[in-house]
Amino acid sequence: MNANDAPWPLLAGGLIISLISLAASLHLRRRQRLLRDLPTSKAAGVFVGLVELKGTAESEMPLTSFLAEAACVQFAWRVEEHWSRLVVETYTDDKGRTQTRTRHESGWTTVADGGETQNFYTRDDTGAVLVRPAGAKIEPLALFDETVSRGDPLYYGKGPERAVPNSDHRRRFSETGIPLHAPLYIVGAARERADVVAPEIAASKDAPLFLVSTRTEETVASGLAGWSWFWWALGLLLACAPLVFVLANQQDNFSPTALPPALLALPPLGYLLLWGAGWVWMVFNSLVALRQRVRSGWSLIDVQLKRRADLIPGLVAIVSGLTGHERETQTALAALRAQAQATPPGVSGPDHTGLAGALRVVVEKYPQLTAQESFARLHRELVETEQRVALARTYYNDIATQFATRLEQVPDRWVARLGAMRPEPLLAAENFERAPVAVKFAA
Repeated sequence: MNANDAPWPLLAGGLIISLISLAASLHLRRRQRLLRDLPTSKAAGVFVGLVELKGTAESEMPLTSFLAEAACVQFAWRVEEHWSRLVVETYTDDKGRTQTRTRHESGWTTVADGGETQNFYTRDDTGAVLVRPAGAKIEPLALFDETVSRGDPLYYGKGPERAVPNSDHRRRFSETGIPLHAPLYIVGAARERADVVAPEIAASKDAPLFLVSTRTEETVASGLAGWSWFWWALGLLLACAPLVFVLANQQDNFSPTALPPALLALPPLGYLLLWGAGWVWMVFNSLVALRQRVRSGWSLIDVQLKRRADLIPGLVAIVSGLTGHERETQTALAALRAQAQATPPGVSGPDHTGLAGALRVVVEKYPQLTAQESFARLHRELVETEQRVALARTYYNDIATQFATRLEQVPDRWVARLGAMRPEPLLAAENFERAPVAVKFAA
């Protein structure tokens, strides 16, 4: 074999594929680090931005899947029919003679499919958050998988009447979905809902990932890491292809005179250098993003404290006003009742109609006495507000701890020195100087 016979175009194509494999490896590794860096938020502590949630799939009006007939929030089904046939083909043998041969072919053809997805809630021990799964990567569970013959009621009961050409009259029915109450792992962008003051998880062009999975966080992250290593190894193997090709053909006196021997080692060395540079770039950017999330977590605490300072005094003032009104009304009622009881029937006494008219004006103006309900609402708002502040503090400490850990781990600590990154201080109760809002009612 001479140099001109070498498949250099094929090897060059392999090098291009190796670069694509390198990009895919770094992309998967970046997503895996993103999942590791994101702290899990509680439903009551979901704020605007990229969040990670763990909860169950809930819906007041769940869907009913087509095949399994299970209550779910998302499902997709498919019916496949098996076929087989004999194909006669003509070919030319090594002596130039025309020959014929028979070949057997078989396979599955999709004859029907469908599915449906609805908005649903993910619930944990603190509350529920609306999820709009349109545009998300959904990783469902297997709900139904059965292969039947034509005599089975399922064959035509859930499948079409017409058969595919060369059918073997076997059909495979499969269905996947997210059952009601199924544990979910969700990563996506949170935003404010348009109908009520509450967050929701929905697709966003700025979010690096929108995932709704029935797998655990550990399983998802491990899968990304495994595929990242696969693409890395494939790229390295293709980069070594020219060198392997030359070494394998040395016995055939193959000598690529147009290329110095040292150049054969350049593709794998260049691949490793590119991978190293891409890895440093990926780690540095992930640390920068993690630092920004730490700072965003600190600002969330200020936002919740500002909400508490603005909301609670106004609620206290409303409850105080309602309490004063109810006290006046109850006093007037007590006075009227006392007058009515002090004057026996048929005996002249004070004119009750004057007081009754004044009381009627009060009752018509304020037809309901709601101080007790207002106190209950104030109590709920106080509990919810303090819970939101506590969740914001916990989120900040979690993300700050993750950032500090990354800065101490090898080799991340070496990359962090490029940006002179320093850990952010954790929030402790004794050094948190923002005092709670006092709740005092007017006498």
